[in-house]
Amino acid sequence: MAGKILIVDDVATTRIVLKSRLARASYTVLLARCGVEALRLIRDEQPDLVLLAAQLLDCDGFDMCRRLRALPGFADLPIIMTSAQADLALVRDALQAGADDLIPHPCDETDLLARVRTLMRTRDAGRDLLVEEDFGLAEAGAAFAHPGRIGIVTADRETALSWKVTLGRHLPGDTLLALAPEEALAAASAANCPEAFLIAADLRHRNEGLRLMSDLRARTGARHAAICIALPSERPSRVSAAFDLGADDLLVGPVHRPLMAEQAALRLRRLIAKKRSSDRRRENLRTGLRLAVTDPLTGLHNRRYAMPQLLRMADRARRLGQTFAVMVLDLDRFKAINDTWGHLAGDTVLIEVGQRLCRSLGPGDLLARIGGEEFLIAMPDTTLAAASRIADQICETIRARPVVLGGGNGVIPVTASIGLAIGGDSADTSIEELIDRADHALLDSKADGRNQVTVFRRTAA
Repeated sequence: MAGKILIVDDVATTRIVLKSRLARASYTVLLARCGVEALRLIRDEQPDLVLLAAQLLDCDGFDMCRRLRALPGFADLPIIMTSAQADLALVRDALQAGADDLIPHPCDETDLLARVRTLMRTRDAGRDLLVEEDFGLAEAGAAFAHPGRIGIVTADRETALSWKVTLGRHLPGDTLLALAPEEALAAASAANCPEAFLIAADLRHRNEGLRLMSDLRARTGARHAAICIALPSERPSRVSAAFDLGADDLLVGPVHRPLMAEQAALRLRRLIAKKRSSDRRRENLRTGLRLAVTDPLTGLHNRRYAMPQLLRMADRARRLGQTFAVMVLDLDRFKAINDTWGHLAGDTVLIEVGQRLCRSLGPGDLLARIGGEEFLIAMPDTTLAAASRIADQICETIRARPVVLGGGNGVIPVTASIGLAIGGDSADTSIEELIDRADHALLDSKADGRNQVTVFRRTAA
């Protein structure tokens, strides 16, 4: 199903017409005749978008919009207001109340569906980034609203500078850049790429602004930038094309008019706020994924990360006919370190050993902490002789220098035992079996006196 849309209007014919148009596009449609009924449906049904009349019998639509924005969990609910008239002043009032747009009713069906698709797509993208609960992270509260950085792209520099001056009256704290199309593409590749672009739909040629938008979306720096397209007039086919090609919002009419400039500022501020919210969620996602595969004490990868990586290493070795090495390393008598020096000292040892292991391995090698004092090492495209040599060097690196405790609290001598197994030489050997072989070799290292490397050897049948 395409999504769930709530229509709030006290005129029955308006509800019926809108429902028919949206149902043809496979949306599930809910109907409310008043604000009280709408609030109940929003709480109970959790719609994906609301079409809200500017005037209702029991309340003012603008006040209703502000109430919806204040509801916990509904701050990003897409809201399109509808009105028999949609002059610039009403559009401004709707945007100030928190609506995403205000459109006239009756309106062109193509225009309506294009706006709905864009807002639904934006909200779906935001939902994909909602990982705070999954990873135990809460989105940071409203941070200081630092100035925005907005690129203005028009057919010529004179017009861009004119728009910059006009918009600057309504965006006094923001950085506005008058850019030629080539400069916009260059800015998209720079470290300080604009957060938002206002682009004239027609630059040197008709629809060139739409093509520029597509080019910007292909640049890494501008992939998540907000883009508002400025159309000289509202033609449904152009409105639909602009939205479907990736515009986040549209501005219809001459920007130099005071009310239009104020509307442009409101739209750009809202777009930047949405972008920043998505950026925070995206960063939370990266942080959450990093935490999910990272050992919090040592900063090394954990078993959850190591196992699929080891499986990929085995698959690659099998395809290329290579061998790879797997080692299981265990610190000797680590319980005695904890018992004698305390667990904080034991943590210091684990952190220091992890750092030494990092310095001993190459960039393509895999290192993970898989247990209390146990580490997993895997090296691709490695022979037994090379792996044995590196394992001996690791033992020596750990043994050579005792771990120094902070605050002048002494030093702790540390050694490690290693079990080594070679993979890739048999297609029927699983990753679990390979690790088990390294574990058995590790037990032999422990049994033979510790502080040494033992290679797994197949016993004769």
